[in-house]
Amino acid sequence: MSKSTIRQEESAEALLTGSSSHHESSRFAEPTTVHKLPSTSDEASTRAREVQAFVKAHGLSHRLDVFQKAATLIQGDDDSDGPQILTSVERDALHDETARKWRQPKMLYFTILVCSIGAIEQGWAQTGMNGANLYFPAAFDVGSDSKHDNFIVGLINSGIYLSTGLLGAWLSDPVNHRLGRRGAVLTGSILCLIANLGSGISANWPQLLFFRLILGLGLGINASTVSVWAAESAPKQIRGGLAVSWQMWTAFGIFLGFVANAAVYNVGPSAWRWQLAGPAIPTVPLAAMIYLCPESPSWYQKHGRYDKAFRSLCTLRNTELQAAKELYTAYHLQGRGRARARAKPKMLSEGEFSESGFFTKVTELFTIPRIRRATTASYVVMLSQQLCGINIISFYSSTIFSDAGFSLFGALLASCVFGFLNFVGAFPAVWTMDTLGRRSLLLLTLPVMAVTMFATGLSFNIPADNPAHFGLLATLIYAFCLEYSPGMGPVPNTYSAEVFPLSHREVGMGFAVATANFWAAILSLTFPRILTALGSQGAFSLYAILNVVAFLLIFLLLPETRMKTLDELDEVFSIPTSAFVRYQVTEYLPWFVRSTLEAEYRELEQEEEEEDQADGGV
Repeated sequence: MSKSTIRQEESAEALLTGSSSHHESSRFAEPTTVHKLPSTSDEASTRAREVQAFVKAHGLSHRLDVFQKAATLIQGDDDSDGPQILTSVERDALHDETARKWRQPKMLYFTILVCSIGAIEQGWAQTGMNGANLYFPAAFDVGSDSKHDNFIVGLINSGIYLSTGLLGAWLSDPVNHRLGRRGAVLTGSILCLIANLGSGISANWPQLLFFRLILGLGLGINASTVSVWAAESAPKQIRGGLAVSWQMWTAFGIFLGFVANAAVYNVGPSAWRWQLAGPAIPTVPLAAMIYLCPESPSWYQKHGRYDKAFRSLCTLRNTELQAAKELYTAYHLQGRGRARARAKPKMLSEGEFSESGFFTKVTELFTIPRIRRATTASYVVMLSQQLCGINIISFYSSTIFSDAGFSLFGALLASCVFGFLNFVGAFPAVWTMDTLGRRSLLLLTLPVMAVTMFATGLSFNIPADNPAHFGLLATLIYAFCLEYSPGMGPVPNTYSAEVFPLSHREVGMGFAVATANFWAAILSLTFPRILTALGSQGAFSLYAILNVVAFLLIFLLLPETRMKTLDELDEVFSIPTSAFVRYQVTEYLPWFVRSTLEAEYRELEQEEEEEDQADGGV
């Protein structure tokens, strides 16, 4: 076996365990001075010149001392002039990176809060249609079970997803390029405000469809931007936990949408107008607060504005030293990427490709190996989120509960509980996302989701007039929701926002959001026909099988990304897909089966010994 193959398999094993080759946390556990590693005076002087050139080129000469100290920390040795002494504040901040990783500046949490408002709007917009499905078909005379009416209702439900997948998500790249993360979110929010209000005053179903398509443009821009903005703002130690905010607050928006649906239940046939206009509410504070947040440091880096990136990072980190260390590390990693790109243009995407046109970057998602692997992983996780069936329950839960024998108001209340559990169930992921890891969360929850979905289908065999039918159906749907919320709920957006290199991050995330919304549109469009053709039991059984398919895709094609900086993920996706798949099948799976059987055998032996001891005592 070649040395390169061994290194690839060792890297694959590290991905499975979530281990990192960078042990900064241990190095800074008790920082007093920076310990010196073997180096020459020439290397130290070269590094000093590089730092001076960097700060001079980017208007940061007034912070030369901070960047020199940061360069020392990155290299792990000291200057030729003597040991670099850290201040007590710097020592405490470096120690807190691992010991108290949630102790972060207020501005970081405020930025995540503003991003969360965008997520609330996203969730509310989805569930507004959930309640409206009970009213608008009759209002527009498309409420029969004919193929035509089923198609129209499905098309209106899927309108925002078609629009997001085909155009809105792809607009995020040019909009972000010109306006930045904040400008993109503001643009998306204005489109959402207009579309939500327009949906509420639609006079016929074509008008309603038009405004749902406009809404999809705004949601696509925001969905492709907000998660990336949060990932770029957060430190690596808690990036996963903070990125959970998108799904968690989307779930809260879903809950608010369900509550609003129930609140206007007694309004009468026009209730659907209020249900569709309601999601305009969170767009107002979102638009008002967006420019109170710092712009993404990575966006400034991409445009060569390292001075502004440093100022932005200083508001998002506890000390200037941490900001300088993170910025200078990214600068060096990107410089290394540019060098490799010049040597082997098809190997890496950074730097050399950062100024490519939109269509060139879209092509590079599939032609450059490092980016293609990220694209594959992102596609798999986004597709799996749709295969699991959660959006079908989210879109049609009121209809499902109503068909199961619930009253209209009872169906709305049951959906409210579903939305609340979806929100609460995401909280564990705040801690487990960066401990267990993204991949492990999915592999742990998907098998249970498949069993629960299958059991939900079987529950429809109980007659509707039997009290057990109501209780069992609701319990299983709620159980599925709780299983989805800490794993398949938050992971896809979190994962997709971090796996692409800076040069292709916007277009890559746009592709990921387009994937999710394209399949959401397909499933939303086809579910009424599936429900008619297969019945409730058959439809749920089908999605149980699709959960198993999703598990297999995740196991074979999804590397772990926890505890890596965004720039360090180049290493993760440098491993060929074939090598990663081979490792899963030939190394990891046999080890897992063997270790599980050995554990069971040891447990049986222990039980037998205890029984023998008990018999001997008697």
